[in-house]
Amino acid sequence: MTTKKKGVSYGKKSGTVKTQERRAPYQKKSKPVEEVIESTSRTVVTNDLISIYVLKFKDVAMSNMKTYGIPASIILAQGILESGAGKGDLAISANNHFGIKCHVGWNGETVKHDDDSSQECFRKYNEAGESYKDHALFLTGRSRYASLFSLPKDDYESWANGLRKAGYATDSKYPEKLISYIERYDLAQYDAKVLGLKYVSKTQNSTLNRTNNYDLVHEVQKGDTLYSISKRYNVLVDDLKERNNLSGNTLSIGQVLMVK
Repeated sequence: MTTKKKGVSYGKKSGTVKTQERRAPYQKKSKPVEEVIESTSRTVVTNDLISIYVLKFKDVAMSNMKTYGIPASIILAQGILESGAGKGDLAISANNHFGIKCHVGWNGETVKHDDDSSQECFRKYNEAGESYKDHALFLTGRSRYASLFSLPKDDYESWANGLRKAGYATDSKYPEKLISYIERYDLAQYDAKVLGLKYVSKTQNSTLNRTNNYDLVHEVQKGDTLYSISKRYNVLVDDLKERNNLSGNTLSIGQVLMVK
């Protein structure tokens, strides 16, 4: 496993789908801040995009924490880093959010991608949820990661350092990067929720600000168009496109749009 690694939104079952509105926990009226994520590809994202990524995958991360014992904060931080917040090449082309290579015993689909070596073999999934599950199975099914599971589930710093020590990544700054995402985006709150603990942010001015200043987001459902969404929330189509960096009118089911 290298430092460079990748999700795509979950597929929706056919049938009647209810429109969902959610509140995205990032500061209102703040100017998006760009940063570069180096994984299997070099990806430029904004804090808004990372916040949306967290919103999209926090539930599956908490579910995996309950089932497999991996802290949700660690799962989300690795997902952000390895997939470029879902915008990296492997995330887009293969739904691979964790940069997991083929390895012996993998019988699923594969893609070739330059990493430490040219055209290495990476696992390909039908949807991001499969990647999240495979990440959990990858950690729980290999003896070199066994020591991680004796660590406290609310000690994300030890988990971050343990992953590096066990060989998940070669980057010496890998733990530092995971911890940075966890603290800047308050990801440990999801560990606390699973464990039934009271959560206190370590960062006063965290990117995911848990005040009442939430922006409204909309998850695209079957039949949605930019026009119908604009009418629903009384906003202009052009404003929706600008706020979400859209160059065209094409939407995909499960896509999360910043509305207000």
